[in-house]
Amino acid sequence: MSPLVSVLIPYRNAESTLEEALAGILAEREVPIEVLVVDDGSTDGGPAIVARRAAEDPRVVPLQTGGVGIARALACAHAASRAPFLARMDADDVSLPERLRWQVDALRKDERLGVVGTRVEPFPAEAVGEGLARYVAWQNAIVTPEDHDREIFVEAPLCHPSVMLRREAFEAVGAFRDVHWPEDYDLWLRLHTAGYGLAKVDRTLLRWRHHPGRATFRDGRYAIVRFIEAKAHYLAPRLAQDARAFVVWGAGPTGRKLARALAAEGAKATAFVDIDPRKIGRTAYGAPIVPAASLDPARHFVLVAVGARGARDIIRKDLAALGFVEQRDFFCCS
Repeated sequence: MSPLVSVLIPYRNAESTLEEALAGILAEREVPIEVLVVDDGSTDGGPAIVARRAAEDPRVVPLQTGGVGIARALACAHAASRAPFLARMDADDVSLPERLRWQVDALRKDERLGVVGTRVEPFPAEAVGEGLARYVAWQNAIVTPEDHDREIFVEAPLCHPSVMLRREAFEAVGAFRDVHWPEDYDLWLRLHTAGYGLAKVDRTLLRWRHHPGRATFRDGRYAIVRFIEAKAHYLAPRLAQDARAFVVWGAGPTGRKLARALAAEGAKATAFVDIDPRKIGRTAYGAPIVPAASLDPARHFVLVAVGARGARDIIRKDLAALGFVEQRDFFCCS
């Protein structure tokens, strides 16, 4: 039987977690699958575990790259895959029962969707700090395509190892790319820009393992400035298509970093907004700092970039009171 879902699992030195990861995904029996497990330069016993599993279960397909990085390892798995749906998973995570069935059902029910994730549970508890817990809670609260459209420029709204992609959409936007910002966020932004919907199954169907060595904590592509550069790269063409002047709400460090990244993409802010009366009348990067009351949706498009916790929702309400409609007249970018 041809697979309905190709599961792509890159790994390097994952001997301690591979067995559990493979057991979870191979327990999926309602959906025909193939599991492409890519050794990206391991020096431990991980490849032996995969070889043993492949001998026991023909759904397991071992692959090797020699060590080329996650984006190229995923490209290797994609090239070898056969199914119309592509599921992601990491070798240290745990896929929960019926995850793939729920995701296939979601993609089949709505042909507009290009990718469907799930809610996730970060673990172990001792590795989940306050910041990570807040981030996962924010991600888990974003479920519908409308939610994802609204939050796409705030941060990466999908947990990469939880997703299932529609092959047709994935390949239409260029598949996996090796970029200097997070490769998963780049993919979500490309799908969004191309008009594909992003969504989640409103169930916790993946346990997302964290540990100090995770790439998120050591790879320079995951630095905050790289996320800002990714946002600017995809925002700048949209701003160029809008006849209105664009304004950055936030004259502090977050707003200035976004404005700098946008200027590098050829989009220069005409003004900054700040609620601090001491800043009004000053300039930032040569643009005036103005009060919110001066904004007009007929003349201005606003990018909200304020780092203070809770500020985003307050500013949304302030802009709505001024007649601005989110996504038509403003985006939240932090």
